Amino acid sequence: MIKQLALSIGFDACGIARAETLTEDAMYMQLWLDEGKQGDMHYLERNFEKRTDPRILVPGCKSVVVVLMNYFPGQEQSSEAPQIAKYAYPDTDYHIVLKNKLSELEKAIYNLYGQESVNTNVQHVFVDSAPILERRWAERAGLGWIGKHTQLIHPGMGSYTFIGILLLNINTEYDTPIIPHCGNCTRCIDACPTNALQNGSIDARRCISYLTIESKNVIPDEFQPNLKGNILGCDICADVCPWNTKWAKPHSHDELSPPENMLEWNNESWEQLTEKTFNQTFQHSAIKRAGYLKLKQNIEAVEKHR
Repeated sequence: MIKQLALSIGFDACGIARAETLTEDAMYMQLWLDEGKQGDMHYLERNFEKRTDPRILVPGCKSVVVVLMNYFPGQEQSSEAPQIAKYAYPDTDYHIVLKNKLSELEKAIYNLYGQESVNTNVQHVFVDSAPILERRWAERAGLGWIGKHTQLIHPGMGSYTFIGILLLNINTEYDTPIIPHCGNCTRCIDACPTNALQNGSIDARRCISYLTIESKNVIPDEFQPNLKGNILGCDICADVCPWNTKWAKPHSHDELSPPENMLEWNNESWEQLTEKTFNQTFQHSAIKRAGYLKLKQNIEAVEKHR
């Protein structure tokens, strides 16, 4: 019933996993942090126990409801223009879009299962906004597997999906994880221009998405020649994945439409972008999170090596 509700509200897929400790992930993540691969993302070092056990994050939690929303666009930027990752195309930040739908799903579940179904005393709806391993829970909920590019791959949609989480305080029927199907393919690893991917792990310090968004520093000289035109985020590893080239289809969500004419912007449009135009065009967009100055620095770095 919960999955049917999620689909009726507008999500493209839904799965449910039993809430428990992610023991193996905790060991892996601690090693990853010890190696410093998180870069300047120090928030990943905090709330470690909550991150690996949702029952600590939300007392009484028994079930992890995971929803997916396809965001693969029907139209893309010109390959000649400075590139932004497809997740940032929508005029409205995906956090807002998914949280609104998750709130609608929460109300429907509350009405169906009663007040004991959700812990209303704490935050229990999440979209990249809490210490919770979204992709791992999506995998446990039978929605796909984590590929060698460290992204969730849904067998029918590929990896261009947003993930939302709703933690419930009731037991329900749980889904079974599916077998990973990457096989011997290494296209994502081979395509990464900065060698950020290795053995199913990612070194954020080398990742173009980290360098152009998360890091507040100017992109180091050693990486600037390898940005491949990316000024905000990067889809290189996802674009070459056979599960995307075969299965990714344009989404049907009006809420994820891009700002008017943005996809038609050329080099000159991005180079001459003013702070006023930036704030007007991207006032509700995920692009605004990077900030105008960071975006302009990235544009300069890309143009320097064209």
